[in-house]
Amino acid sequence: MATRQRGRPRSFDRDAALERAVEVFWEHGYEATSVADLTRAMGIGAPSLYAAFGDKKSLFEEAIAAYLANDGSFMPRAVEEEPTARDAFGRLLREAAVRFTEPDRPHGCMVISAAANYQRSDEDVAAALRELRARNLRLFEDRIRADRAAGLLPPGTDTAALARFFATVIQGMSQQSRDGATRADLESVAETALRAWPTA
Repeated sequence: MATRQRGRPRSFDRDAALERAVEVFWEHGYEATSVADLTRAMGIGAPSLYAAFGDKKSLFEEAIAAYLANDGSFMPRAVEEEPTARDAFGRLLREAAVRFTEPDRPHGCMVISAAANYQRSDEDVAAALRELRARNLRLFEDRIRADRAAGLLPPGTDTAALARFFATVIQGMSQQSRDGATRADLESVAETALRAWPTA
């Protein structure tokens, strides 16, 4: 005998509500975003938010995953798809200049800016974002190390330092975009950074 479903069906589009939550967290950060901010943007009441997503922290974790699968996916794609590390970082920085300044989206990178300020009780949120940034750093270094092994970089290239340099440039571009830097401003930064690339 079929079990009757309990409770009323959801009266909202969960994916659309999650997308709006992404934008709120991206724009204001985890700490500054209240449940009231989220429910207002998502167009639902607090009971619906808790029923569909759990608490604020659980919603934030899901929002970060959604960001990485969509707006933030250009970074690993650039690193993985281009034939050389220099091509990869050129593409990554130029795409960052565009994506960090899109007029209809919050500026910068959500993973970089969403937990710039946090309370001690939210250390696990900040730690999870630090790990995501560290994962990107490892991805960068692995890509650079592969080019050094293939003879595309000088044998003495410090792969860790070069990876951290470009990670720092990207983080700086994210913050600059939030401070008002334009796409053209960031494209100039990208081209300047690429001139530091070592040649074999």
